[in-house]
Amino acid sequence: MIVPQTDALVIGAGPAGLTAAMYLARFKRRVRVVHDGLSRALWIPNTRNVPGFPDGINGKTLISRMEDHASRYGAEIGSGHVVSCVREGDYVRAVLADGDTIAARGLILATGVETHLAKLDEGDHATAVRDGVLRYCPICDGFEHREERIAVLGSDIHGAAEAMFLRQFSHQVTLIPKWQVALSAEQRRQLAASDILVVEGQVHRLAATADQIEVTIRGEPSPRRFDILYPAFGSTPRSELARTLGAITDAKDCLPFDAFSDGLLPGVYAAGDVVEGLDQISVAVGQGAMAATRLHNWLRDVDGHVMADKG
Repeated sequence: MIVPQTDALVIGAGPAGLTAAMYLARFKRRVRVVHDGLSRALWIPNTRNVPGFPDGINGKTLISRMEDHASRYGAEIGSGHVVSCVREGDYVRAVLADGDTIAARGLILATGVETHLAKLDEGDHATAVRDGVLRYCPICDGFEHREERIAVLGSDIHGAAEAMFLRQFSHQVTLIPKWQVALSAEQRRQLAASDILVVEGQVHRLAATADQIEVTIRGEPSPRRFDILYPAFGSTPRSELARTLGAITDAKDCLPFDAFSDGLLPGVYAAGDVVEGLDQISVAVGQGAMAATRLHNWLRDVDGHVMADKG
């Protein structure tokens, strides 16, 4: 018989996972958080999209504060890499890479996504992100780049849509293919109508400096210079643990939108970027709160600690 070590295991320590842990701890649940230190929020040099921080907050600072918040109420937070989750009777058993196991009555997956990164031929990637010349979230920081020279790398429908979105912030938006342009005539017409320049050549070299990105196109004698570059390469949801439990993902491997409210399986919920929808800190926080509350109430129901609907 499995003896549960905790009421709830949260995998992932980004905004969703840490919010869930804080809520569960305040519900007086035993809660453990296991994370591999790969939350995308840790990259953020300064975000002004988090309510209450109009001057912005650094991602590492935000996560540190959220960890402290959850820990103050009793959440146990530790590093580790979970390689599999198995349902055994009424519990979920998580197996870590070091061979350790954690048995939990309930589970919240806040595993996030893996962003597909641009490869720089010159300059350091992390430094370029910190300097603000290389960014990955137009929704997060398009406002900060008003009327700047903006390049979008990736000339397919995803890149075209990102360029159109950024056009509302600047009239200097250029769409550049990674390999070749893959746009229909109608898509080209829409881009032209929005005064978005489409570069036809192939990228030969990307170089980052402290204040700009240089993009060299094959056959062109000199590089094109931009204030900021947005790679539009997408991301891969880290949903493999959900699949090992038998949860269903969509065509892009995202977990269903209602995973934070209706759950994936009995006692198993998900929240944050791994769930289909808008990848934003405020969204992740809300989903984490919902997942934690639903899991808490599920445990109450299992324990017979809820008021019956009928007498």
